[in-house]
Amino acid sequence: MEYNIEMQNENLDLKKTLEFIGFSEKEVSVYLALLELGKGTVTQISRKAGINRPTGYHVLDSLALKGLVKISGKEPKQEYVAESPDQIEKMLLEKIENEKKFLSEAKKIIPELKSIHNISDRPKVLFYEGREGIEKVYEDTLTSCEPIRAYASVENMHTGLPGYFPEYYERRAKKGIAIRAIIPDSDTGRERKTFDAKEMRETALVPKHMFDFIPEINIYDNKVMIASWREKLGIIIESVEIADAMKKIYELAWAEAKRLDKKEIT
Repeated sequence: MEYNIEMQNENLDLKKTLEFIGFSEKEVSVYLALLELGKGTVTQISRKAGINRPTGYHVLDSLALKGLVKISGKEPKQEYVAESPDQIEKMLLEKIENEKKFLSEAKKIIPELKSIHNISDRPKVLFYEGREGIEKVYEDTLTSCEPIRAYASVENMHTGLPGYFPEYYERRAKKGIAIRAIIPDSDTGRERKTFDAKEMRETALVPKHMFDFIPEINIYDNKVMIASWREKLGIIIESVEIADAMKKIYELAWAEAKRLDKKEIT
């Protein structure tokens, strides 16, 4: 009884080790059955391994490819013969050599793969022309996940895209996208500021004679949008680093714009 228990434990250890080095559970069962038989037909081996005959064929072919089983004769008298277990060491050594070759080849192409990967990390610059193009860059701002930081000239915006902005302001507010805007002081700018609460905007008016900028610049997420009214051109720069730098510069400008706005009011 003790002998049988020891044999069972040894077989269990063998199975665990063979599975650890890469054998499937069925390969282990078939291989150990064939080692005990020495040789046999697929029916004999499958019966001893406790699997069905079709699976036996598949597993024996797999073991043959590993060099652990030799096939002799032809159907219906075809037999399978177990090779020496020394083949396991040989198989693993060959696998190690192949892995070394794979590693060597991989090292050769990694620099090139890195260069391709770097391209995907570079800033993306998209250009859009004409009215349709400028509308496109404004539509992109409606994807923002954070409040937009903007430098804007209301007169140029409404002249450049007549009829577009009333609906745009409404849609932006409905999406819950707030905006802070530095705007040159003018009658149009002051009139727009009266809608700040409704349109989720905070406006800072700055002296027009000092800061009459024409293009609009919006900074949001990892993007910088530029609407050039004179050139009828929309630009989106997509870059985490550039957007972050522009946000920091904006915060400096915003602090001064608020000071100037307060000064004008008082």
